Amino acid sequence: MAWGVGMATVHGATEQVLDAWFPTPTLGEAPEHPVIPADWRVFVDEHRHVRVEPVVTVIDLDTPPAGVADAYLRLHLLSMRVCPPRSINLEGLFSVLPVVAFTSDGPCLPADLPAIRAELALSGRRLDIHVVDKIPRMVDYVVPSGVRIGDTARVRLGAHLAPGTTVMHEGFVNYNAGTLGRSMVEGRISQGVVVGDGSDIGGGASIMGTLSGGGREQITIGQGCLLGANSGVGISLGDGCVVEAGLYLTAGTKVSLDDGTVRKAAELSGAPGLLYLRDSLTGAVRAKHRSGPGIALADALHTN
Repeated sequence: MAWGVGMATVHGATEQVLDAWFPTPTLGEAPEHPVIPADWRVFVDEHRHVRVEPVVTVIDLDTPPAGVADAYLRLHLLSMRVCPPRSINLEGLFSVLPVVAFTSDGPCLPADLPAIRAELALSGRRLDIHVVDKIPRMVDYVVPSGVRIGDTARVRLGAHLAPGTTVMHEGFVNYNAGTLGRSMVEGRISQGVVVGDGSDIGGGASIMGTLSGGGREQITIGQGCLLGANSGVGISLGDGCVVEAGLYLTAGTKVSLDDGTVRKAAELSGAPGLLYLRDSLTGAVRAKHRSGPGIALADALHTN
């Protein structure tokens, strides 16, 4: 169970809830009479055709989201590090969330944008549109401590970023995914993917998420791993693994081992201490046991 007192944005004509913000989501049973701050009053924004009002939301984390406020509370719990990725039922999340235009003035329905722009233009104001999506930027609702984010539009609400994480400008972190410790993110962490402490997701690197894997496979990148630039994985990596630049390992990739045997990459999923590379003479993908120093992140880049 979890609960939260927040502010919800409701479209005036349709009564569609567009979003909800929960400053202090809490695990456990809700009190009998949750306290709503005295200065939280209903606010009508005629320009956006919405009203903003207090909301008390109580949810069962083991059941699918039952509505917009329910879904937003779950996403807040992840981004505020109250719950780790994969610990909350998010089945059917997209079916309960509407497509919203998240703007410099706040959320509104995309269909209302022409009228809103015209109204604001009459007063000399400009409307900036940040995202048109079902899930907004994380930082518009939650700014976790101890992280750096080069481009805030590339981290969605529901991402879990541990202290010491740096997301560079081309990095991306989806909801219900993220880091468990200090990490460098220059590539893509897809939905459902968890990256361990001390790992580096190189520029342009990609990790296949559950949305592209049929909703079943969940990929874990262990501690102290390196995904080289423009590499990718569709399998989990154990601690201390390296994937060379430009190599994409899918579950069905044939991999040659040191003992001469050939196995599918899926059979090596989660194995620690392996270096995956492509033989420059034969083109075969190989997995070699690593030796020498491990992966080390630059302290200056992760003292956030």
